[in-house]
Formats: sequence, structure tokens, C-alpha cells
Amino acid sequence: MTAWLNTIAQGVLVGGLYAMFAAGLSLIFGVMKLVNIAHGDLIVLAAYVALMVTDALGLNPILSLIVVVPVMATVGYLLQRGLLNRALGEDILPPLLVTFGLSVILQNGLLQLFSADSRRLQAGGLDVASVKLAEGLSLGVLPLLQFALAVLVIAGLHWLFYHTRLGRAFRAVSDDPRVAQLMGLDNRHVFGLAMALSLAIVAVAGVFLAVRTNFDPATGPARLIFGFEAVIIGGLSSLWGTLVGGILLGVVQAIGAEIDPGWQVLAGHVAFLAVLAIRPQGLLGGARR
Repeated sequence: MTAWLNTIAQGVLVGGLYAMFAAGLSLIFGVMKLVNIAHGDLIVLAAYVALMVTDALGLNPILSLIVVVPVMATVGYLLQRGLLNRALGEDILPPLLVTFGLSVILQNGLLQLFSADSRRLQAGGLDVASVKLAEGLSLGVLPLLQFALAVLVIAGLHWLFYHTRLGRAFRAVSDDPRVAQLMGLDNRHVFGLAMALSLAIVAVAGVFLAVRTNFDPATGPARLIFGFEAVIIGGLSSLWGTLVGGILLGVVQAIGAEIDPGWQVLAGHVAFLAVLAIRPQGLLGGARR
């Protein structure tokens, strides 16, 4: 029984990382209806930025967030203003093609710069520190920190969306970009801020990914799939749904791995398909007409 409790607990903590993968994806889709195919590769890019920062400055990977977050936010704003805004419109195909091309460019660019060798960041004592809750049940300090940050990120996004002027601007351009522009909003700037915020979240996810497991230039698409599945499971219209979706995905994968290591990823995909078949709007998503 304790072994299963430990498995579920570890799955919940991994779900926090999946929720951070999903939060940036959900934000961008909610504000500008853009499905960012390059989202996973941007997570990996953040991991490599963290690698360069830790090598150059000798910082602990967690402290490298001080540099990585503003760098990735700046990349997001410039990327949106310089490239993605030009592709947005009534047709959803051009943004998909542009972000797909961006994904290919990022993967090949990282391959040229860093080779195909897998890397991993070392967090020192945090890697092995744990909290013992009961006999046979221990939780790592790093996964706990990761989950706590995921909750703070979701709570912060929810507060920003519903209690700030920027949040009102996000909701306005999401509801009707033309009317928002007539009311004086610069949609291009608002979209740029949304992408900057998305990539700031991506930076946090990328650093914790790099500390948790090995990464290489080709790992981006798998992160995109996990984030996409967490968004769909939780519900596209719900920020807290991304956390619920990430947790459910992490727990199902952990249980699958406990039964058979080869079932880990497959179990998550099966759970995703089951939710999609039974409740297409997601667990916390509102019904769509």
C-alpha cells in the first residue's frame, strides 16, 4: 500500500511540471487562439539558456531563473512582434505552419550549437534532499519546490487575468480583437506581452526539466505533447484545469510505470483519449455550444 501511495505522490509532483508545460500553451491559445507547435522546443531552448548561464556564471540552476526568465520573456516578445503577429488572422493554418517551421529551426539550431549529446543540470544538495512523511514514503525537496511553483504560477495567472488591467486587455483581445483595437488597445503589443509571459513560464518549466532529467535538441516534441494533453484533460477555458490535467497525467503515467515501465507514456495517452471521448471540453472546461 505504501508503495502505491509513493507512486501516486510522485505522479502528483511530476504533474506540477506538466502543468507548467501546459500553462504557457493555454495562455497563448486563450489570448490569441494560437496553437504553438514550437512550444516544446522553446522549453528545451530555456533549458539550454540555463545551461549556458550556469556554465558562465557558476550559478545553481534554480538561481539561474533570475537570468533565464527575463531572457526568455524578451525572446517571446520579440518573436511575437517580429514574426508571429504577421501570421495571425482568420485562417488558423498560417500560424500553425510558422510555428512548425520555428520548431524545425530551433531543433536544428540547437543541434548545431550543442550537438546531439544529452545534458543535465546539477542542483547540488537539492537533487537528493527529501522529506520523509512515513515509513517508505518520502518526497524530494526539488519536486516539492517544482509543484509549489506550478501552483504559484497558475494562481498568479488567474489573479493577473481577473484583477489587473493587463488581464482585462488579454480578455478583451481574446473576445474580439477588432473591438479591442477600436477601444484603443494595440493588439500587437498585447499579443507580444502574452507571448512574453508565456515564455517566462516556459523558462521556469525548462529549468526544472533540465534539473529533473536529461535533455537534448530533440526532446521538445514530447514536452509539447505532455503540455497539450494536460491542457485538453483539464479544459482549454480553465487555468486551474491545466494544473488538474497535469496532475492527472502525471499520476496515470506513474501508475502505468509501476505496473510496467513500458506503459508509462502509453498510460498517459490512453487517459488523454478517454477524457477526450467522454468529456471533450475537459474536466474543468465549460460546455461549448
